[in-house]
Order: sequence, then structure tokens, then C-alpha cells
Amino acid sequence: MKTEKYRGFLAIDITDENIVNNINKFQNELKKANANIRYVNKENLHFTLKFFGKIDSKQIYEISKVVKETINDFKPFKIAINGTGVFPNESNMKIIYVGISESRDFLQLQKTLDKKFETLGFKLEKKHIGHLTVGRLKNLKNKKNVREIIKEFEEREIGELTISKISLKKSELTSDGPNYTDLEVFEL
Repeated sequence: MKTEKYRGFLAIDITDENIVNNINKFQNELKKANANIRYVNKENLHFTLKFFGKIDSKQIYEISKVVKETINDFKPFKIAINGTGVFPNESNMKIIYVGISESRDFLQLQKTLDKKFETLGFKLEKKHIGHLTVGRLKNLKNKKNVREIIKEFEEREIGELTISKISLKKSELTSDGPNYTDLEVFEL
């Protein structure tokens, strides 16, 4: 019998209305660039702590156990969401994001979890950049306009977020974009 696998990831959801509105303002400005960008829906806005790829129910159980053990050492903390950028680079823009200011707690949570996930057979991330994807470029149409808007928002404050829970999510890809479902939510 074949075990069902899911595209899974660990995330911090953005539910604060002011932050969602500020991200939406950035997306609306990007729309004026008339570029071919697929925007992340407001209900899907999140920071990814770890992307696992295809995982089965046994791995979900193991991941959940690691997260529960790890978050015992963490209390809710705040992060400042600000700045904009692109991946992989400005000449080959694929992902447009907003970032976070240096946050020792965020970085420590991500690195601690990542090291423990490595013991489960997941690849250790070389350099994790805390970011929230706001859109994906399908091609480089009007790249100059997009770059100017990203530059304009580079120093803008998006808001401050209190992180008190993280979610293990399942991602299902559809023609209308991804659908995310919480498999488990963990309180810090």
C-alpha cells in the first residue's frame, strides 16, 4: 500500500490586519508596474521556517515531536517586518518579498529547528533569509518598473508582529495558486 505524501512546510502566519494591509499596499503598487506577477493571497501570507518537500504521515509525526520539544525553550517574541527584496537576484527576479530586521529570537528558533530536522534526514539550510513572499514573477516583463517600486519600499516599515505560534502546513498546488491547510499549530 502506497503512503500518501504532502508538500509540507513550517510557517508563521500573518494574521495582524495592519501588517496584511501594509503588504497589500505594496502589492497594489507593484500592480502598477504592469508586470506578470502572481501575488500571494492575504490568507496565505506567512514566513517559512522550513520547507520539507514531500512528507508522509510518519515524517509529520516526527516533525511535530521535534517542534513540540524545541518550542519549550521559546516564549512569544516580536519581529519588525520591513524592507523589500528579490530572489535570486535583481537581474533574474523570481520572488518578491518583504523582510525582517535582525531578530535573534527568530534566527535562533529557525536554526535550532533546522539542526533538529537535519537529524530526521532533512537538508540543513546554508543561509536562511527571513522573508515573506508577496509575489512571484512569471517573466521579466517591465522589470525596470518592478525594480523601482521595490526600491521605493526598501526602507518602509510594514509593522511589528508578535510570534506566539507556528504552523505545520500542507500545500496543495492548483491552477489558482496554492491552498494551505494547517496540519498542526504549536503555541510558543
